Amino acid sequence: MWPTEVVMKPRTIAAAKFKADCLSLLDEVERSRAELVVTKRGRPVARVVPLERKKSVRQRARIVGDIVHFGEPEWIR
Repeated sequence: MWPTEVVMKPRTIAAAKFKADCLSLLDEVERSRAELVVTKRGRPVARVVPLERKKSVRQRARIVGDIVHFGEPEWIR
């Protein structure tokens, strides 16, 4: 049986073109989540890959209860 996984070659771009369009290419890598290989005279010299997305603090933390009025300490009573 043949493997069903498809491996796509990364998109390549010449260094001069990368230099001219750097900011838009970085936006594209972030949006598409696909790597980009930069070449110089046809040889690969760099790879631009998207960073892993981290969850924001709001998604990881949750406040339960009243953080302003939490009651009197026992030693005051």
